Amino acid sequence: MSLVRVQHFAISLDGFGTGEGLSLEEPFGHAGQRLHQWMLGTRWWHSLVGQADGSGGIDDTLLRTFDVGIGAEIMGAGKYGYPGWHENPDWKGWWGDNPPFHTPVYVLTHHPRPPLEMEGGTTFYFLDASPEEALAEARKGAKGKDIRIGGGVRTLRDFLKAGLVDQMHIVQTPILLGRGQRLWDGLEGLEQSFDVETVSSPSGVTHMMFTRRG
Repeated sequence: MSLVRVQHFAISLDGFGTGEGLSLEEPFGHAGQRLHQWMLGTRWWHSLVGQADGSGGIDDTLLRTFDVGIGAEIMGAGKYGYPGWHENPDWKGWWGDNPPFHTPVYVLTHHPRPPLEMEGGTTFYFLDASPEEALAEARKGAKGKDIRIGGGVRTLRDFLKAGLVDQMHIVQTPILLGRGQRLWDGLEGLEQSFDVETVSSPSGVTHMMFTRRG
């Protein structure tokens, strides 16, 4: 059976996975890019955006697992677009004509629309479905490979509450946001279902690896 994985999901010290005030101009609200500074200087990121150089080390090594063994992604409406994107028939996501997924991507939304085929092998499917129903569809598209839960916060929390996540990589960043969407709310005792390992990086972040027991 393929695994359900979360990769490189960044949160603040106070547990927020995004800021307040999300918009077309500010996809992460008042957090800006502060949750993701740890990855922006790596060789992996520089290569992704067509730049040379970049840092190595543990941050870069973990980022390079992004597409290894992944056959499909599930994401929430809040990751795919800004508040109200469903009213814009021309909206195709944040990532341009060739998104970095290169797999089927299942977008959970109360406003389904026809599938959207992009360059590079990414096709967006828009589903009004429960986590269990979405996972069943994603398994068909993944063809035996693993499924990534890409976020945002509410989507990840819903899959954790449903007990559907097998492996999870959370990156705790050394910032305080104070407001926004907090990952751990309603998930008390989650650690009892996982083996948890942590490792600190010179960049200042802590990588937390959760592996479901049994």
